Amino acid sequence: MSELKYKRVLLKLSGESLMGEKGFGIDADMLNFYASEVKIAQEHGAQVGIVIGGGNIFRGLSASAQGIDRVTGDHMGMLATMINSLALQNAIEHKGVYTRLMSAVHMHEMAEPYIRRRAMRHLEKKRVVIFGAGTGHPYFTTDTAAALRAVEIQSDAILKGTRVDGVYDSDPEKNPDAVKFESISYIEVLKNNLRVMDLTAVSLCSENNLPMIVFNMNKPGNLLALLRGEHVGTKIQN
Repeated sequence: MSELKYKRVLLKLSGESLMGEKGFGIDADMLNFYASEVKIAQEHGAQVGIVIGGGNIFRGLSASAQGIDRVTGDHMGMLATMINSLALQNAIEHKGVYTRLMSAVHMHEMAEPYIRRRAMRHLEKKRVVIFGAGTGHPYFTTDTAAALRAVEIQSDAILKGTRVDGVYDSDPEKNPDAVKFESISYIEVLKNNLRVMDLTAVSLCSENNLPMIVFNMNKPGNLLALLRGEHVGTKIQN
């Protein structure tokens, strides 16, 4: 582990990232790619926790447009994260890596209940820990769940894997003149409304001096390079 700058990390992935080129659901190729990247990181000594969203299946925030109340919609979204978590767990274990799936909502037949000390022990035993069902409460996003778990398990950093290579002053997929930040403070993120993560997640990271790195997870080797301290993506800190 001596070669790694970040030894224990929380990797946040969006549910949409699992869609690949599809418009819905889970792309097996993307699932296999992410599992491979996590395996490489684990083999180099990283302790990896993962939070994945459920937007490729169901998003609670948009459920009200379908006549579903927010609490019910968020509960449905939590179940969507568990579907993705189970799929990712299966893909990682097929690579020969031991995992544990922990759920913030009791699902004893499928996952362990989330217990902080047990999660940390799993990481120490070189198991990849996937945290499902968000925080277990409505009105909180999986971004906030990722920030909360990262702080609780004493991560060295929270890594937000996206399909762009960092934080820009505007959407680089819509604006070809968008300017990338090599590093930026949490205050600047909030002041410029950059929407890296939601307000609660950003505030939680800032209050606990937890650095966040936003990077392109879809580029092979990026995760390991980041863990080694190479300049990848955009670093956000106080």
